[in-house]
Amino acid sequence: MFLNLGFKSVTMDDIAHEMGISKKTIYAHYANKTQLVEDTTMHLFCSISEGIDSICSLKKNPIEELYEIKKFAMLHLKDEKSSPQYQLQKYYPKIHRILRQKHFEVMQDCVVDNVQRGIEQGIYRENLNIDFVSRIYFFGVTSIKDHTLFPNELFPTTALMDDYLEYHLRGIITPVGREILNNIINSNHE
Repeated sequence: MFLNLGFKSVTMDDIAHEMGISKKTIYAHYANKTQLVEDTTMHLFCSISEGIDSICSLKKNPIEELYEIKKFAMLHLKDEKSSPQYQLQKYYPKIHRILRQKHFEVMQDCVVDNVQRGIEQGIYRENLNIDFVSRIYFFGVTSIKDHTLFPNELFPTTALMDDYLEYHLRGIITPVGREILNNIINSNHE
């Protein structure tokens, strides 16, 4: 409900009604909505992180790996119709800061490993500043979720994520990597 309707829009009454329980039952476990939002966002973060870790543990081709991670994240974030990142930042800034830092740490490790393997396999350019690439990738992934910069009516989420991933990869791949990327893009269009 938070992802689809927004953190601010969803009330404790809405949650109780959706779950078929009383609001009193929710308050038996959570002192307030802020605690529920924190637990919910951390649970979702942990679920997505574990899924990404399991994709990374397969040690696939690094380009394929990034597409698998994107597909997995999109499935779990359900296209984020309500701009939850913006609402979390506005109404729950402390939770947003903590979540953003955790997101950065997890993503940093994953992307650094991905870039290092891509360089070793000759599909990413060997002269890359890995720390810069990993940070700019994080910044891009988080910034394209800002619906004030990328309004959903002009930039549907799935297309935007595809465009950003292709943009990122085209900046770091070698000619061998370009063949792999083009094959993935062509197979996704079929």
